[in-house]
Amino acid sequence: MARVNFGNTLVVANPAAHSGRNASAAQEVEGLLASTGMAAAIERRLTAGPRDAASLAARSTGFDTIVAVGGDGLIHEVANGLMSLPHDDRPALAVIPMGSGNDFARTLGLRRNDAKGALEQLRRGRRRTIDLGRVSTDAGTSAHFVQTLSFGLDAAIALDTTRRRASGSLQRGSGLFVSSGLRIMATASRGYPCTMTLGGSPPRELRELILAVQNGPTYGGGFRVCPHARPDDGLLDVCFNVSRPPTPALLCLFGLARLGRHTASRAIEVQQLAQLELDFAERQPPCQIDGEWLGGRHFSIKVEPRVLNIISP
Repeated sequence: MARVNFGNTLVVANPAAHSGRNASAAQEVEGLLASTGMAAAIERRLTAGPRDAASLAARSTGFDTIVAVGGDGLIHEVANGLMSLPHDDRPALAVIPMGSGNDFARTLGLRRNDAKGALEQLRRGRRRTIDLGRVSTDAGTSAHFVQTLSFGLDAAIALDTTRRRASGSLQRGSGLFVSSGLRIMATASRGYPCTMTLGGSPPRELRELILAVQNGPTYGGGFRVCPHARPDDGLLDVCFNVSRPPTPALLCLFGLARLGRHTASRAIEVQQLAQLELDFAERQPPCQIDGEWLGGRHFSIKVEPRVLNIISP
């Protein structure tokens, strides 16, 4: 069976993440790449602070592969750094998922928090290209998202889980997402007034409680918010509420989203499209991009088909 060779390889990890375990995981990955002959040459770099992974990726010309050892936040940074490079100079991305949510790893079918197992999957894997989402805001920000961009209560939950992880919460993955969700949704009120333009359709006036734009099916550690989303179909999937259910029904929908069954509700609409525009006139909504905060009131969102080279199972 053919084996993937990574060529000249840069291994990137955040030494402070995952209770400090990612630094040792990166060292393990470097050793395995060397001992198995998967890479021609290997360099390992640890990040020193926020956005450092993006900077390292943006300076990775000359490498064939970047191995991101970490969670969705690190992958988000590395992908954005890679996208700043000309296409022909862009190394392939390989992921060793060592995070709490690991939603991009779920999309790819990678073993989570098992560096040796994930690397063996990649060794027997293949090279392919995937789509990315891109968002531009009235605040002057433009960024790519690998897995998810969301607004409203679901974004507030995702940002709360990020805050709680940073403050040392012992909960991880979907358990952390559920506990944050129950607390935040129990206080849900009137939602966020929004003008939404989906593709070439006429604008719609909505009051959004939940609005997720997905490149892959899950976020929050496995919640199947857009169960049919795929990162290589040239489309984004969007899930949003078209009515405001009372709090008990909202909590029920939250539970059903674990398995993707919330999409059967008349309060929820799911569409696939290449672009959309969002305007929040009254107030800035909670917004997260691959788990990181994003500010603004106007958001222009589109898919960029097959722009990121990856190695996957």
